[in-house]
Amino acid sequence: MLELNLLFFAVAIPATVFAGVSKGGFGSGAAFASSAILAIFLEPGQALAVMLPVLMMIDAATLKPYWRKWSWPDARLLILGGLPGVAAGAWLFRATDADLLRLLIGGISVAFVAWHLAQSRGWIKRVTHQLPAWAGLLAGVVTGFTSFVSHAGGPPAAVYLLSQGLDKSRFQATTVITFWAINIAKFIPYAFLGMFTLQTAWANVLLAPFAVLGAWLGVRAHRLMSERVFFAIAHSLLTLTGLKLIWDALT
Repeated sequence: MLELNLLFFAVAIPATVFAGVSKGGFGSGAAFASSAILAIFLEPGQALAVMLPVLMMIDAATLKPYWRKWSWPDARLLILGGLPGVAAGAWLFRATDADLLRLLIGGISVAFVAWHLAQSRGWIKRVTHQLPAWAGLLAGVVTGFTSFVSHAGGPPAAVYLLSQGLDKSRFQATTVITFWAINIAKFIPYAFLGMFTLQTAWANVLLAPFAVLGAWLGVRAHRLMSERVFFAIAHSLLTLTGLKLIWDALT
């Protein structure tokens, strides 16, 4: 049973604010660090269940500042691909145990950091040409799947969107509308899988103000804060938490 004690809130409040800053200002890419951090202290299913309504609140709070600034054709492809990806994630969740989920979340966390490091060092080339529509659908499938099992849909969506030549605000707005839709789609199977409880609902109520605060800070940080500084912090958190989750899963 989820215990709403001092340790929970000492971890969950900063994690919620961080998720809001990421989703509100930096394309959602590192928001799943919050789920990875919570998964160290909670069962992975509990961590995912606590974070989904929080992420949905952040989505709602960030829709207005970016309203209709998105690229709808690109968002539509990602959303349409995301639905079967969510279904595949739900199937895997039913067929797996907590340690495999820890391994998945930890592995995705470390892979995310490794991918960014390889790009920054020039070990892999960035996508510079515009990817076709079928690639958007495929990116959507991967986005839906990774989003369901770890709330880590940002990277595959970003690979496709960055190839479309969107400016910073249009890119951000497109991720906002995309994950608003995908997170709504995830809510239904999460509920049917019994992941939500009275305790997770109370946690969401108490974390709601911090979700809104994080979103507000993120919208402002989008204009003021260096992406390099933000992602340096995010990558450090993801590396440490990812390795810890992998260790816990294997020992």
